[in-house]
Amino acid sequence: MFKSYTYKSAFIKRLLKNKGAVFGTVVILIAFVAAMFAYFIAPDNSPYANRIIPEIANKKAGFTIQLVQIKKDSAAATHVNFFEKLLNGEPDTYSFVPVVSYSKTTDSIIAQKFIDDGITERVSFSLSQLAAIPVIEQKFTLGTDKFGRDIASRLIVGTRVSLSVGLITVIISLTIGILLGALAGYFKGWVDDVIMWLINVIWSIPTLLLVFAITLLLGKGFWQVFIAVGLTMWVNVARLVRGQVLAVRELEYIEATRALGFSYTRTIVLHILPNILGPVMVIAASNFASAIVIEAGLSFLGVGVQPPQPSWGLMIKENYNFIITNNPMLALEPGIAIMLLVLAFNLLGNGLRDALNVKEKI
Repeated sequence: MFKSYTYKSAFIKRLLKNKGAVFGTVVILIAFVAAMFAYFIAPDNSPYANRIIPEIANKKAGFTIQLVQIKKDSAAATHVNFFEKLLNGEPDTYSFVPVVSYSKTTDSIIAQKFIDDGITERVSFSLSQLAAIPVIEQKFTLGTDKFGRDIASRLIVGTRVSLSVGLITVIISLTIGILLGALAGYFKGWVDDVIMWLINVIWSIPTLLLVFAITLLLGKGFWQVFIAVGLTMWVNVARLVRGQVLAVRELEYIEATRALGFSYTRTIVLHILPNILGPVMVIAASNFASAIVIEAGLSFLGVGVQPPQPSWGLMIKENYNFIITNNPMLALEPGIAIMLLVLAFNLLGNGLRDALNVKEKI
């Protein structure tokens, strides 16, 4: 018991000394909090952050505009409770009209509607059709896309896709990889030959090509991406687990389990797997990062997450042609988000590898 506590304490100390791992952990925690409470954090809390205001499309970071809030006919039926908003956001109860100036009379608001830079149109609205606070001012911190949607809001909501695909991919790959790798390493013989043949066949197919094939078989969509990516990333886990089990099964305490008549399942699950979790944790962090990149690539190519659901790869696809114009940040912002999150998982994986290095003295 004391030795186990000492080892865990030394592991945590080594991990905390690694500045890269600490930075990666902080970024990952921030991303998970942002993903969980996305619709409470994002300025645009409509479903998928899909509030379209065409007049303010392609605006640069920091763009600020006044918006007139006009009641929608279905406003009474759009209120949602806390959990519905947490999961899916809250449908807008107002339409938003951008204006550069306005004046208020006893029963109406007269405004100069924003059409484009330097172009306005005089409009008027009855106070009865407006919200209690008829005009609000909104700042688009990271600008707007070609549909006039808030980039910052879509980045925040898009975090859900990246983390979800990484998490589910890791679960699928670990489940399949640990199962097949443990069977191959423990039983050896023909079981090992069959599983290694399957691993080599999957290994020989390029990852993206295999993902495309599975995606085309399952169809385009949110959940299909998870399954497609997860079914292609178990090979690394299986090879690693097989090698670890081959080494551990020859140790004396495993021989003792056989002498005591323990079942194969009990020996593998209770005595072998807990002792090889270190390397598995490292490769899980690596697979998490790879899954985020693959999902972004699929969405960029149009076979991943479908509009209007925000995905960082899809956001790059929608705005990449602005890179050669005067507003390249529309495409660079989701690219930077992908880079930061992938870097965070890689740094955490490297930190775990170093902290779990059993050759270091405690």
